[in-house]
Amino acid sequence: MEKHLENDLSEIGNLLETIKKQGLAYLDALPDRKTSVDSKEYVSKDKVPESGYGTKKVLEVFNERFEPVMVGSSGPRYWGFVTGGSTPASIAGDWLASVYDQNTQSTKGQGGVSAIIELETIQLMLDLLGLPKNFLGGFVTGATMSNFTCLAVARQWLGREKEKDIAKDGISIPIKVLTATPHSSSLKSLSLLGIGSGNIVKIKTIEGNREAMNIDDLENRIIELKGEPFILISSGGTVNTVDFDDFKTIAELKKKHNFWWHIDAAFGGFAACSDETKHLLEGWEQADSITVDCHKWLNVPYESAVFFVKDQYRLLQVETFQNSNAPYLGDPLENFSYLNFLPENSRRLKALPAWFSIMAYGKQGYQEIVENNIRWAKQLGHFIDSSSDFKLLAPVRLNTVCFTLKNEADQDKVNEFLEKLNSTGKVFMTPTFYNQHKGIRAAFVNWRTNENDISMVFDLMKEISETLN
Repeated sequence: MEKHLENDLSEIGNLLETIKKQGLAYLDALPDRKTSVDSKEYVSKDKVPESGYGTKKVLEVFNERFEPVMVGSSGPRYWGFVTGGSTPASIAGDWLASVYDQNTQSTKGQGGVSAIIELETIQLMLDLLGLPKNFLGGFVTGATMSNFTCLAVARQWLGREKEKDIAKDGISIPIKVLTATPHSSSLKSLSLLGIGSGNIVKIKTIEGNREAMNIDDLENRIIELKGEPFILISSGGTVNTVDFDDFKTIAELKKKHNFWWHIDAAFGGFAACSDETKHLLEGWEQADSITVDCHKWLNVPYESAVFFVKDQYRLLQVETFQNSNAPYLGDPLENFSYLNFLPENSRRLKALPAWFSIMAYGKQGYQEIVENNIRWAKQLGHFIDSSSDFKLLAPVRLNTVCFTLKNEADQDKVNEFLEKLNSTGKVFMTPTFYNQHKGIRAAFVNWRTNENDISMVFDLMKEISETLN
């Protein structure tokens, strides 16, 4: 055995204890951790060492070069990209997922129980979100791969409607995709699937500062297709304003027309956890597929998202993802194995952090996280609405605040303001463009965020705005 590897094995207890202490120190100081850093100066051209250093020395190198500039992206004031934090329970689950190092595949045979854990976690997710048990689900890396998985099955469905096996023979037919305000990950998925991100039929949005699709325009577009099957991508929480499409009405349209209905509810789906907001999702159980992102509002470590596809399409899913040239894996329908139901063949036990966190905090815990984040978003929205320096670009509908500088003449200063705000290292927000304005987004999904964070950041915003004049 190589000398460093042999030594690391004998010292694994001490190494893990050292890393545990370092991790605890990071978590204890997380509220004060910088939220942004200029990373350009840390690029290195190091080569692979000839004989290696051993883990203890490599940890020293990491702590010297990188640890001081690791941003607090899992902290209470990292409000960019709809980034969640990691609950204590999910960290425990993630550590154990690495220690046990399972390849999550089959639910049968003697290869392990990791797929059983994943299926159980999917049932917990469905229960948490108030969805029926007739969805088959699995864990992937994020919303992009969840949208990709769902839309791949949708592609196969549409092909079968036209007596084509697209997974086997490739795309030889036009595929219509109707949508209003899709997330960029859906467009990316359409590109990867060969459908084409530029081949969507854009549905108008509702007038009056809305991002939700206009149902009348949707129905008119459907009629124009003259019975042709199509794919509909609808929004369960848009990026800028967290707007929701009218799922109840779409469910009624689905009774009259032939289409695959996909809902991207990456973070908005967790509105189902609160009695105050679950009405926004009424009717979503009628969809054929749903995307939900766990490393957002479920607050588990990256990379974690789930797809939900109606179980009635199990055969289509296998046609799309099966390992047909691997006879040692058995019949994909008789012997359930995740490698026949999603893109990756090899996966770690992604479900374990979510299983730990849901079991640890339950429905009430997640209801509190969701309702608190909505409360903080509305609090910041109230401060902005009452301010002489800023204005809202849209109402605060859920957990994201979209705003800009109040004076129209200051539009060219929005980027400067945001750069100065982020450079303080006390908060991180992201730029956007909405309603013909340069804007700023603050997204609340972190379980650590509290009322003091909102007041502190808004005071900081006011200070910086004064420096622009």
